[in-house]
Amino acid sequence: MTDQFGRSIDYLRISITDRCNLHCFYCMPHDVPLLQHADILRYEEIVRLVRIAASLGITKVRITGGEPLVRKGCADLVRMLRDIPEITTIALTTNGVLLPDALPELVRAGLNAVNISLDTLRPERFAAITGQDVMPNWRALLRDCVQAGLKTKTNTVLLRENREEWENIAALAQELPISVRFIEQMPLGRGQIGKDGDAEQVLRLLRRRWSDLQPVQTQDASAPARYYRSEQLIGQVGLIAPMTHRFCRTCNRVRLTSTGQLKPCLSYGIHNDLRGLLRTGKSDDALREVMRQSIYHKPKTHCFGSNQTDAERQTMNRIGG
Repeated sequence: MTDQFGRSIDYLRISITDRCNLHCFYCMPHDVPLLQHADILRYEEIVRLVRIAASLGITKVRITGGEPLVRKGCADLVRMLRDIPEITTIALTTNGVLLPDALPELVRAGLNAVNISLDTLRPERFAAITGQDVMPNWRALLRDCVQAGLKTKTNTVLLRENREEWENIAALAQELPISVRFIEQMPLGRGQIGKDGDAEQVLRLLRRRWSDLQPVQTQDASAPARYYRSEQLIGQVGLIAPMTHRFCRTCNRVRLTSTGQLKPCLSYGIHNDLRGLLRTGKSDDALREVMRQSIYHKPKTHCFGSNQTDAERQTMNRIGG
């Protein structure tokens, strides 16, 4: 369906847990309180909501967290979602630590794509950023994802701590047919607007090494990333600039938090409590109408940096990555 501004909404991001095996300082500091198990949607509840969302035009879902792989049965959820005919794409966003062991079952269940958080290539820096000394073998993991047939992307948040690595991280696209993406930090939790770098800085830096780096001619207008290619790259580099180059005009997504709150926009605190409706026996038609209204009234643009937002007080693990 379309919202009040004519945007076609076909993408649902689903958080299945607020918990994570890492404690990245910009996402989930150690002092963040955790939800109770009863507050989290059951898989059967998620599947019911996705079936209803699919009837409204949702065709792509992304499973997020927290870290989705810390919740048992993630592959079972993928398998259940794959049985919904309208859902054509199932993707996963993960920090990668548990992915090597989970990958075969996820692929068998029907996973199509994976986004892996990759803020550093250095084990000691990984420990400093995440609070855990468990950095995966990135190259082996990315190679396994590609060989398994998954559309593979990495996400690097622009931080003061990893600034000197941006070029080396981008060079992964020189080795593998993946999308290496750099993301401007958003003012969520302890994140700061533009504090540690923006997309234009990254582009200028990377063009020193790959002078022929140019925008991909055919871009998905609804995607948040703008992609660039070079003759020297097997893959591509992507820049996600929510702060300096808002992409709200073509935004096609809504979010379902792990507690069943449907959020039409990441930056606003507004939401609809679908869990409450589910657990008080509301019909599919009633739930569908609430979803319809929530999607229709999706805000025109995010409000980061203004006095309107109260999402800045929330951490990303609670909203859904």
